[in-house]
Amino acid sequence: MPAILPDGDPAPAHGRLPSSAVQQVKDAEASGSARTFSLYVHVPFCTVRCGYCDFNTYTAEDLGPGASRTSYAGTVTGELDFAAEALSGSGVPDRTLHTVFFGGGTPTLLPASDLVSILGRARELWGFEPGAEITTEANPDSVTRESLQELAEGGFTRVSFGMQSAVPHVLATLERTHRPENVPAAVGWAREAGLEVSLDLIYGTPGESLADWRTSVEAAVALEPDHVSAYSLIVEEGTKFGAQVSRGVVPDVDPDDQADKYLLTEELLGAAGFRWYEVSNWARDLEGAGVHQARHNLAYWRDQDWWGAGPGAHSHVAGVRWWNAKHPAAYAQRLATGVSPAVGRETPDADARLLEQVMLGVRLAEGLDASVLDQAPDGGQSARQQIAALIGEGLLDGRAALAGRLVPTLQGRLLDDAIVRRLLGF
Repeated sequence: MPAILPDGDPAPAHGRLPSSAVQQVKDAEASGSARTFSLYVHVPFCTVRCGYCDFNTYTAEDLGPGASRTSYAGTVTGELDFAAEALSGSGVPDRTLHTVFFGGGTPTLLPASDLVSILGRARELWGFEPGAEITTEANPDSVTRESLQELAEGGFTRVSFGMQSAVPHVLATLERTHRPENVPAAVGWAREAGLEVSLDLIYGTPGESLADWRTSVEAAVALEPDHVSAYSLIVEEGTKFGAQVSRGVVPDVDPDDQADKYLLTEELLGAAGFRWYEVSNWARDLEGAGVHQARHNLAYWRDQDWWGAGPGAHSHVAGVRWWNAKHPAAYAQRLATGVSPAVGRETPDADARLLEQVMLGVRLAEGLDASVLDQAPDGGQSARQQIAALIGEGLLDGRAALAGRLVPTLQGRLLDDAIVRRLLGF
């Protein structure tokens, strides 16, 4: 969750949705293609703020009155109550939760009992779909065998560990607090508790060789996780890394190096039985059923609905988007006075919606429905011309395109931004 909030219109204090969005939800349900509803809970606390991170996170010394970790579970639960009332008051049909995701920050810096308490209130308010995916992010050094067992008993089904690297000097550059040997222990405890396991990796760190990256991917594979996310390091403005790069203290990322590491990732994970389903995500898929794909993230990529709780959290229902006050103290203060924690709201226009659909669709193995491009101002005529060219250049899968889906090839995954620009003519 990026720390900088977008521009937008003021959000209403009552938090209710416009009638147009409510009608879209009702129409989808009536047509038999009901929109799924998920919950995201942002926990903004970290022991150390990593130099590359631009998420809305805080260490203890960053926080002022009203932003205590000890009171946080109660504050977020208050937002869940507010959300249920706002949705009901808007006339949105009751929906059970498709997925729940606790992100951060480091959610597991809160006691497991607090996370279970928040989850329990969500269950009381909305209920869960059968087999709902319920995930928390965690650092390998922020869990114990006992805490993971408590999370599993409290309803969590999945844990996503921030492994990032298996190489000590890379972890040091990233300012990660765990040692590589923490990861196997944490994964083992999660397995004992019956939790699915995902591992997050980052490639392209300054000083990381291709051999270092191979070590990290092979170490992740050896742990037999259900899911792996591998993200290229992005140097964001306003971060410690960004300042170091601008001063020449560390080199900027090298796109060619990152491409080589991505190709190695695909090679190693593919050989181990993982299948890519989004440019940066692979699921163990020996049977071809896709059962270990991250359903919560798929809900985002497929433009479904979710309520985001916590400071700076973003929400979306049927094309309407809003976001909460960024600082934990300001967020808590708004809820304490009975006002929506949201400080901005927008309804993207048709052009913005089309851009988003194309950007997300061409990142997925299921691809983009080519008919979406008919919404372009010229009815998709120029985009159809580009499709043929992109197939000829080896960036889009020709067989999938004949079936009406635009799916990037391996080379296309490296150039997905270029695919979007060409399809939309900019």
